[in-house]
Amino acid sequence: MLTKAFIKHIAQLHQKKYRKSSGLFIVEGKKSVREFLETGFACKHLWVTDIMKTEFTDFSCEVIDENSLKKMSALVHPPGVLAVFEIPDDTDFNLRGLTVLLDGIQDPGNLGTIIRLCDWFGVTQLICATETVDCFNPKVVQASMGSLSRVRVFYRDLSIVLAERPQDMPVFGAFMDGQNVYETQLPKEGILVLGNEANGISEKIANQIQHKITIPQKNLHRHTESLNVATAAAILLSEFCRLSTEK
Repeated sequence: MLTKAFIKHIAQLHQKKYRKSSGLFIVEGKKSVREFLETGFACKHLWVTDIMKTEFTDFSCEVIDENSLKKMSALVHPPGVLAVFEIPDDTDFNLRGLTVLLDGIQDPGNLGTIIRLCDWFGVTQLICATETVDCFNPKVVQASMGSLSRVRVFYRDLSIVLAERPQDMPVFGAFMDGQNVYETQLPKEGILVLGNEANGISEKIANQIQHKITIPQKNLHRHTESLNVATAAAILLSEFCRLSTEK
């Protein structure tokens, strides 16, 4: 039986400072947990309710009562499986292919969705400004639907990343006043920068961007000020993927 102190310890992993100090994070849900297990993430604990135990017979797990699971869960209605994984070591990245940089994304749902989009379009690494929400935040993990197990997320000073990039890697940034993306020649390899939900790309980073692109608005009344950053990411990644496939 789990002690109250241990349950509290696991529940504390919902907070960034405890994830950072322990090097652990929580994943919930059958699909997401299985994907982290199958992609080789080191699992410290795997708990399932009685109704879910048949789904994880091929892994070492412990059956837990629903009340205890709920105390550890970040969800109002826990899905019956919760795992604790080790945060992988912060290795270096390789700026090749298409790489996405996020300049201060704050909403966990947006980051999780962008991670999922990167996975869909074959982008294997995502580099975030240090102010960006933690990718191991339970809401980010939940929104990524398992894709975080395949897309590596790095936190760096973006101005240094751009300054030290290979000179043959063009830098594109999403702006309201950029060139129409549908009229822009996009490369197979490059860097795509997306900005903060409220303020867009910061001035410091904007000064390092070579090509400003935009998704043109067709509504003549202009009541919609901008697209959600995750929606913009989906459109831009699709366009990069489409044009690189055609070449």
